[in-house]
Amino acid sequence: MSLTDVKNAALETPSRSRKETWARAALALTAVGWGANQFAPMVLLYREKLGVSASAGEAIFGLYAAGLVPGLLVAGPLSDRVGRRPVVAFAVLLSMLSGTVLMLGSHGLAWLSVGRVLMGIASGAAFSAGSAWVKELSAANPVAGAGAGARRTSIAMTVGFGLGPLIAGVLVQWGPAAYETPYIPQLILAAVALALLSRTPETVQRKRSGVLGGGLLRLRGFSDRRFVGVLLPMAPWVFGAATIAMVYLPGLAAGHVKSVSLIYAGAVAMVTAMSGVVIQPVARRIAASPAGQNRARPRLLTVGLALVTGGTLADAGVAALNGIGAWQAVLTLAAAVIMGFGYGVLLVFGLAEVQRLAPPEDLAGMTAVFQAFTYVGFAAPYLLSALKSVASPATLLLAVAALGVLTLVVTLRNARATAAQE
Repeated sequence: MSLTDVKNAALETPSRSRKETWARAALALTAVGWGANQFAPMVLLYREKLGVSASAGEAIFGLYAAGLVPGLLVAGPLSDRVGRRPVVAFAVLLSMLSGTVLMLGSHGLAWLSVGRVLMGIASGAAFSAGSAWVKELSAANPVAGAGAGARRTSIAMTVGFGLGPLIAGVLVQWGPAAYETPYIPQLILAAVALALLSRTPETVQRKRSGVLGGGLLRLRGFSDRRFVGVLLPMAPWVFGAATIAMVYLPGLAAGHVKSVSLIYAGAVAMVTAMSGVVIQPVARRIAASPAGQNRARPRLLTVGLALVTGGTLADAGVAALNGIGAWQAVLTLAAAVIMGFGYGVLLVFGLAEVQRLAPPEDLAGMTAVFQAFTYVGFAAPYLLSALKSVASPATLLLAVAALGVLTLVVTLRNARATAAQE
């Protein structure tokens, strides 16, 4: 589609400003992002009130990735053929269905499992098709400037990621009907977003050929040595760092803030998500600097894995200090900031490297593969909880830090090797 086509599409509703059109699509991203992260404090509720084990609760949290990966891989190419609006509308509707199913979570873990998978599918569809939609609507207005679409997408998703767990934590802590009420704000926000989507201009002309004929995403990148040797080993640390901070650590500190443990869990999730976004402009400046473009010694990779390793070491130290009371919760919150920074830096590095390595025809496929590997990190909290009978949390976190150092050594070695061949 040409820029002229995009501009014409944006003028389908002349009574509305272009700012309003992109904002409607962005609101859909906020609503789905809200639904994706609001479950973080609920894990602690199900553990405390329903007797769900830590490993089971964190496994259910991780089921989100099982739906998100196919959602990412299918929805983006599908929206290229049928249009952005129907795919994003489907994603918002599915997020509402997920919230409704999750409200039945007190009746059994099956409801929670199904709800999380549905939310993952909704998120994958919204983040792929919706991100493209916001960028295209922003591109229709030259005044917005280069990169406006990406910034707006990031802000919209971050607002949802941050406010979702915080509001859910407040409602589950002090609101009525703790198993149902925390999901209601997202249902309302999603309903508003869905109503506005019907008046948001379409930016893609529907293809007349079969819906999926020739449009399925081709997975690429496995023949590129740098992609396989540097990016894929690093990728799980992106959301591994984020989910350890959001889900595993609040469970360790909850006993020290019993009166506000649920809202505390929501606050930790919000701080982690916000830290990951706040650091990204700094990471982009580093990536654009001469030192940041050294392929043999990628600075962002080193900084990101160092932050994750340092944050994990700090967490291990806090976990070992069981006698410091509420200070453990405060220190855990501080460690979440470090982990969030690491998550944000590694995400910027990974996406920038994919854009540099991928030929235009393979960009979508390589980006999807990289993103799929990042979501492997959602298994980290479950694995840590499942191994609690093997070692203490402090020891397990030390092992995670050691694995981070090993990943840094291996990826830097591979980076030097591949840079010599470029």
